[in-house]
This record gives sequence, structure tokens and C-alpha cells, in this order.
Amino acid sequence: MVCLSSLPLKRGRRGIAGVIFLVFVSMVVPLIFLLGINTRLHPSTRWGDSEPDPGFRNFNPAESGEDSEVGQSEHLDMLLRKFGPELSKEVIRPIMNEVDKETINSSPVIVTREPTRTNQSSGGMESLPKSVVTVQKQLPDAEKEKDVTVETTDIVKGVNGDESKKSCQLEFGSYCAWRKEHKEDMKDSMMKKLKDQLFVARAYYPTIAKLPSQDRLSREMKQNIQDFERIFSEASTDADLPLHVEKRRQKMGELIHKAKSFPVDCNNVDKKLRQILDLTEDEAHFHMKQSAFLYQLAVQTKPKSHHCLSMRLTVEYFRSHSDKEFLPDDKNGNPALYNYVIFSNNVLASSVVINSTVMHAKESEKQVFHVITDGQNYAAMKLWFLRSSYRNATIYVLNIEDVSPNYLDSSDAVRLSFSDEFRVSVRNTDKPLSIQMRTEYVSVFGPAHFMLPEIFQDLERVVVLDDDVVVQQDLSALWSLEMEGKVNGAVEYCGLRLGQLKSYLGDNTVDNNACAWMSALNVIDLKKWRELNLTDTYRRLLQALQSENEASSGVASLHATLLTFQNQIYALQSSWALSGLGHDYGVDAQTIKEAAVLHYNGKMKPWLDLGISKYKGFWKKFLKRDDQFMDECNVNP
Repeated sequence: MVCLSSLPLKRGRRGIAGVIFLVFVSMVVPLIFLLGINTRLHPSTRWGDSEPDPGFRNFNPAESGEDSEVGQSEHLDMLLRKFGPELSKEVIRPIMNEVDKETINSSPVIVTREPTRTNQSSGGMESLPKSVVTVQKQLPDAEKEKDVTVETTDIVKGVNGDESKKSCQLEFGSYCAWRKEHKEDMKDSMMKKLKDQLFVARAYYPTIAKLPSQDRLSREMKQNIQDFERIFSEASTDADLPLHVEKRRQKMGELIHKAKSFPVDCNNVDKKLRQILDLTEDEAHFHMKQSAFLYQLAVQTKPKSHHCLSMRLTVEYFRSHSDKEFLPDDKNGNPALYNYVIFSNNVLASSVVINSTVMHAKESEKQVFHVITDGQNYAAMKLWFLRSSYRNATIYVLNIEDVSPNYLDSSDAVRLSFSDEFRVSVRNTDKPLSIQMRTEYVSVFGPAHFMLPEIFQDLERVVVLDDDVVVQQDLSALWSLEMEGKVNGAVEYCGLRLGQLKSYLGDNTVDNNACAWMSALNVIDLKKWRELNLTDTYRRLLQALQSENEASSGVASLHATLLTFQNQIYALQSSWALSGLGHDYGVDAQTIKEAAVLHYNGKMKPWLDLGISKYKGFWKKFLKRDDQFMDECNVNP
């Protein structure tokens, strides 16, 4: 009886002890993690570490065994998970997908969809691609190259092939151009010499450590290696180096000279040097990906000052105004006037487009602008254009949630889409590897553009302007333009032709020589559009391409848009719209001066800090500066 009654008591005591132990572990483990994470902020493994950092390969000179075979892609993913910025998954996932765009083989033409711009401040992101699609086909080319590979993708995961032979533009896009332009000369000649010595010492140490008669030399090499690693953990340039570093360098040189005097296994030294080289390449590529991540975050986030302006305008609108029209309706829907359409959620960007157009107009009283925005920015847009005057032009602000056609379901009806941008990289194999890739950003209509005939039922012709353009000349000639029965007047981009996409455009008849076109400046014949019922054609093609190729909406949208307007493009002269000011640092100054419209296509928009400085002046010139809210939000530089 005593034994039976004592069993529950012992179990109870054991349970209490177990709970106390778990509480103790739950408190100690986080402390150990927090205290130990500081030692992992630098890639180099230190001699004082009790165990190697699992995020990097172990390069402890005392070990001569091979490193674990970890795939490069898995290795880099581990590094990024460990050292990536502390952001929410909703932010990190789409941006890292954007950074991870890479090709599977050498492709003369690569088409990559760019994520749409955000509608939020630095606190969040939206409208970023989520799907993963890769399409590769071999296409015959009648002229120069026998095999042309066209890859159309939202996101291509993984690292394949030799990283050193990959084009930076192909892997990281416009980040490479920005990085090259802003590269700083590092004063680190002494750092490089010290690193070279450290690598050689690491390579020779395992052999010296195995010689019983050289314990002293072994200890000295180990101590000097530890000292060097400590220096590198605290310094990045020569200015950060401690005093008497030259004496340490000489001492290490003497030790290396002594180590070389002993017979060593060249295979072990070679293997260790290759391991160190592999680690260095991994580290360099990791830092490149991390920098590209931060670049993508910066260019896809609305500046804080712009977000502040939108919020102030929204609050003021609901505080001081009722939700009614303040403008007369006599110009709304009048086909005799010059009707412009702008899709935008950026107050200042749309303001610059309108201001630059009006300032160069011969008859500003005939100009009517229809700014289509979303519900979140409708109040800010409304109040801004009520407070601002643009000569004699009239501006109407429309909420896309109120004007969406009835045939769209509830999810599609409330989506504001800008022009879809695709990064097109063309490889010329006749040029050196470093300059083989030529990159352009092609922008075409998004899904919302195909609502135009339904939204403006009383109009027969409109001019569609992207919100990243600046107008430099009078555009009135576009209203008397004879388009020979075509629907869309646009500047063509013949670096991408439909024939290169033919293999995965379905069973549709394709004109192989038809060029792609740009959506910066488009003259739209809505009457002809309705006659041909192009909106239904687009929806049908989009649905078919998505089902046939299992493509995402972004990828299929490019194909469907190009097919919808096939043989319906009236080619405008290239002087009407000049593209490239959002990604190309080498646009000719005289060409800029002569262009009627400047298009900042690409990632480096003129309102961003990362925008190309020498092109920002054309945009800022038309930025209104006499606004109280702009001053309060520090929008003016």
C-alpha cells in the first residue's frame, strides 16, 4: 500500500522538476542565442568559436577535411535567411523573388516581368508578383543565330551554372547600372594584402600542425591567424586598421616563409586554397544579393514624404469637403476636346504629367484630363487638383472602383493596374562577355487599360499618358493624326518581336516581324476599338494563354496584349516618345532635347532618391512647389 501511494507523489515531483527545467531552458536558450548572434555578424569563422557557423563553410585551419557538400543555391538561401533584413514575410517574399530572377542557360533574349509599383510608404508593399513561371523554347532564326532562346518569367528560382559567367544585368537588372554609377573607390590596399596573407597561412597551417617537431611554429601561425581574423571583424578599410599593423604583416610573412620551407602535400594546400576561394565567391555573391534586395526595396517603396502628402490631403478632404463634384460636367465626355487619360496612384507624378502637358499646349482650354486612381488615393487626388490650377485645363478624378465595367467580377473591378513593365535583355554573342547584354524595359497596357471603351463611352479618341512621363512639346497634332484605320498609335520597340514569342503564344496566327510597342504615349481610337471588340479579344486570349501555358497573369498579360493589338499599331515616329530615363545612364542629351515626351521607364523613377540625377531636372521643373502640405511633408528638396 505504501509503495502504491508513493508512486503518484514521485511522478508529481518529477513533473514539477520537468516544468522547472523547461522554464529554465526557455530562458537560457534565447539568451545564449542573443549573446552568440554577435559572433555570426561576420562571415569569417574565428578560432575562438566553439563550433563553426552553419551559415558559412568551416575554414578552421586546424581541420584539413573536406567541407560538406552544400549546393550553391541552398547555401545562399541559408545566408539570406540568416542575414536578411528583419521585414515581414509579405514584404520579403516578393522582393527576394524579384532579386532571385536568374536564367537557366545563355539566352539571347530574356523577357522578365517587373513588379508593379507600390501604393504604400516604407511600411509595406503591395501589388508584387507572387507566381513562379518559367517558359523556355528554342526558336529558329533565319538570319544570324541558329538558336534563339526566349525566356518569359515572373520569377526564376535557383542558381544554375557558373555564377562568374552570368551577366549582372541579367541576374539583378538595373541594380547593376546603379551600382556601377555609384561605386566608391575603397582605400583598402593594406586590407587586401593582409587577406592574401591570411588565406595563404590558412592553406599551409593544416600541414604544419601535423608536424610534431614544429609545435612552436604551429602555435605562432594559429595565434597570428586569430589576430588577423579579429582585425577583419573590426575593420573594412585601411583607416580602420590598428596601429603597428605593418609589423603584424611582416611577422605573418616570416611565418609563411618558414612554413613554405617544409615539405607539404600540394594537394592539401590546393584544396584548402580552393575552399577559401569558394567561400570568398559565396560571400561576394551573398553581399551582392543583399545589396540588390535593399535596392529593390527602395525603388518599389513610395517615399515617406509622398506618403505623408497623400495622408494630409486625404484627412483635409474629409474634414473640409463633401464627396461631390466641384467641376462642371459640360466638358466631361465632350469628344470635341482633347481628352487625356492617366492611370496613377501618385499625386505628384500625375501632377507633373498634367503640368508639363499644359505648359506646352497652344490651347490649354481644350485640354481635359481624366485621372483614374483607386479608392485609397481618390480623396488625396481629388483635393490636390481642386487646390491646384493648370492654366485653363480641366481635370476630372475618377475612382476605378466606381467606373469599372459590369462584366468584371468584384475582385477584378477594384484593381488599379498601371502599364505592365517587362525587362527585356538581348544578348549579342559577337561582343565581349561583359557587354553582351543590352537591357530595355518594355511597358505595355495593363488590364485596367482595356476598360477604356466602357469607361469613356461618349469619346471616340483619347491620348493615354503613363504617370512616369514628362511632356516637352505641344501634343495637339495627335488629335488630327490619321492612323490609317489602326487602333493604337504608339512608338514601337523592335528589340522584341512576336516571332520570338511564337512558340508559346498558343495556336494564334502571329506576324513574326511585328514589333513590340511602348505604352508611354498612346493615341487610342476608341470607336475602332469598339468595332473590333478588342476588350473581349484580350480577355479571351488572356484566359487561353493562362490555361495553355500555365502562366501567371503577369506573363500571359504581355502575350495577350501584344496579340490583341497585332496589326492594330500605328507606328509613331521615335521622336514622339523617348524611353530609358529610368534605367539607362547613357541617353543622348540631344535626343532628350528633341523628344516630345520623356519616359522614365525602369526602376529609377525621377521622384525616388535612387533616380538618375542628371534626368531628374526635367521632371522637377514641372513640380508645383507652392503648396503648404508639400512644405510640411518636406517634399520640396
